[in-house]
Amino acid sequence: MSHDTTIQKEKAVSRPNSVTDNLEYNQEYNATPLVQEKKPWWHSVKVWGSATQIVIAAILGLALGLIVSTQVEVVPPAATEILNIPGDLWLRALKAVVMPLIICAMIMAVQRLREMGQGSGRRLAIYTVTWYVVTTLFSIGMSCVMTALVWKPLFKVAAADSRSATGASNPPHMVVKQMFQSFVADNIVNALATNSLLAVLIMACVVGYLIRDRNSMILKLVVEVEQMIMIVIAALIAMAPFGVFFLVLSSLLKLDIADIGENLGLLIAGTLGTMGIHVFIILPGLFFIITRQNPYSFWIKISPAWVTAWGSASSAATLPVTLRVCEERGIPKTVYKFTAPLGCLINMDGTAIYFPMAVVFLAATQGHELLATDYVIICLLATLASIGVSPIPSASLVLIVMICNSIGVEVTGMFAVIVAIDWLLDRFRTAVNVSGDLFAGVILTKLTGLRDDPDMREDEMVHAQKTHHVDDTVQRV
Repeated sequence: MSHDTTIQKEKAVSRPNSVTDNLEYNQEYNATPLVQEKKPWWHSVKVWGSATQIVIAAILGLALGLIVSTQVEVVPPAATEILNIPGDLWLRALKAVVMPLIICAMIMAVQRLREMGQGSGRRLAIYTVTWYVVTTLFSIGMSCVMTALVWKPLFKVAAADSRSATGASNPPHMVVKQMFQSFVADNIVNALATNSLLAVLIMACVVGYLIRDRNSMILKLVVEVEQMIMIVIAALIAMAPFGVFFLVLSSLLKLDIADIGENLGLLIAGTLGTMGIHVFIILPGLFFIITRQNPYSFWIKISPAWVTAWGSASSAATLPVTLRVCEERGIPKTVYKFTAPLGCLINMDGTAIYFPMAVVFLAATQGHELLATDYVIICLLATLASIGVSPIPSASLVLIVMICNSIGVEVTGMFAVIVAIDWLLDRFRTAVNVSGDLFAGVILTKLTGLRDDPDMREDEMVHAQKTHHVDDTVQRV
């Protein structure tokens, strides 16, 4: 008997018999962390693209940006734009790999689910969509209650010159129709060119379902393309600290602290406070009840994802980092390669929390009283809007106008106040969205009891070893 066969049998014996051991099994079976010794956190400062480096870069960018924006009366726009170049290039490179990554990940995920049988695949799909919709509804409901009872009475009616009507808007029914039309592309090439992520995701699911043979040439091509994309992503993640630093710094230099009035301060405080309740109380509570793990320790360990999300303000651009963090946390590939891309598009808890806050802010500052029926309409439209919003920076501004029109709230000059500060709140919304995706990955693994195919794991370990060998060779050269 060969040495390799003996090792395989030993691994087969050590595989868990209980679903509850799934995450530990996945963490143990991954190739890279198997023999690594635990090192103090400060050692990671020297590791390119580590969580520590990304956090330090974000803090430095935040501190330097606030110092300059408060001490300098007017920062020249040219200087701001030049400082934005490194971060913008990094963000563009991340966005460039998102579309092929989503296509490959969804094709492989759906094909794996199909191989596992109708029961397992259908169970994961139903659990995932249900979880995302329920948490979105819960976020919107909590936001409406907090806004109506706590924050609305504190908003003050704005001056008349701030409430002059601004711009025309599409009728609400047309916005809803266009939202549903985005589910199905009438031209798939145009959908790829215009980054219509929802239509592309649905197309990828169909292709993955139609691949019946595991040895299909199409599937092999998809696997090869995904492996090349992951090599590119590894390089981009190594540059993440530089990208995050310049993105945060250039954004803060555009902020005029003097322009933030009392109403806007309340809007920011209310939005961040409600998001804080969701991230630090609601999600951790559900996480602990279902998995019996420490949610706060887990949230710290997934910091590379939500820090990158905060820096980029884009769930789509953060997806490569999200997938890497899922792998490091031991979530099965079968689960996270389905839940993460899907969550990137429909799990928008942070956005769902923000919609009621923004709409009530516009209503209250104009002296417009909202009825109970208005809040019901806000909840329904915010659910559709948060699920259908594109995972790119500031995509929610158009949908805020749609919700306002639906309940008779004029979009006046006060909307410019929301636009002026949206870049900041958008970063926190994205961080909440990405955190929810990662919490969901572990929770859905526990609920479904799914685990990866051991044979697939061994093939991936061989490929990982080859990749590490190539990387080492490149570094030596």
